[in-house]
Amino acid sequence: MTSTEKMLQGIKDQLSDENMWSAIGLGFLKIIAILIVSSLIIRIGRAAIRKVFAVRSHSPLRISHRREATLVKLLENILTYVVSFIMIMMILSTLTIDVGALLAGAGIVGLAVGFGAQNLVKDIITGFFIIFEDQFSVGDYIRVDQFEGTVEEIGLRTTKIKSWTGELHILPNGSIVQVTNFSLHNSVAFVDVSIAYEGDIQKAEQVLKDLLETLPEKYEDMVKTPEILGIQNLAASDVVIRVTAETMPMKHFFIARQLRKEIKMALDAHGIEIPFPRLVMYSRQEEKPEKSTGKA
Repeated sequence: MTSTEKMLQGIKDQLSDENMWSAIGLGFLKIIAILIVSSLIIRIGRAAIRKVFAVRSHSPLRISHRREATLVKLLENILTYVVSFIMIMMILSTLTIDVGALLAGAGIVGLAVGFGAQNLVKDIITGFFIIFEDQFSVGDYIRVDQFEGTVEEIGLRTTKIKSWTGELHILPNGSIVQVTNFSLHNSVAFVDVSIAYEGDIQKAEQVLKDLLETLPEKYEDMVKTPEILGIQNLAASDVVIRVTAETMPMKHFFIARQLRKEIKMALDAHGIEIPFPRLVMYSRQEEKPEKSTGKA
């Protein structure tokens, strides 16, 4: 029997070995069971985390909704990472791979890589302090450099910011140096109202004052009654009166739009004209000299 025939015979014997197929089938079932159990643990763990924070919200020691949403998202991510790592190790062990030697080798390699992974370490440390100091939380509207939007997720390594036009910006935490948080304190909406020079300024101010006193009952996002600061500017064709309103965080855009509508309707109802550009044309005709008749 040639060597080729011996090799083919050996392969045939292995393929016909019932013990081998039983081991493969048992390993396959173990892997499926590991995947199913890991998925269930992640789902149950996430539900438990949310339940704990839901119960905590009724306790005397409460935390802000912003911080609660951030911690829930962070703990869910940590749970997913830990369970996934254990799942991979169990699958490798099922495939008869020496996990101990693999971890030992990974530790040595990780030590070597760690010296070159300074940015990764910086991202993790910065992410920890962002969460610990509560610089911003999930749901806050912030500006980081040229990126501005709502915080979708805060992780130990990256932060996700969604702009109002739909773009999702993923920023490494180590690159976040300066942050402007618009969601911590009340906002201020301001509207400039133009009145014609021919108009009655005192009457316009009184109409605005009467209108503004009725608005807090109509718009719950207003913290208090809007104020008239006075004449902001004397423009070329109008007098500008500035109105300000303190609002709930990030509600100043909506309130400013409503203020413009309410002010326009009130001024129209009292016959106060809002100026518009005008063009005055002046026509000059020069007198023509009289012609001489030429008679003596």
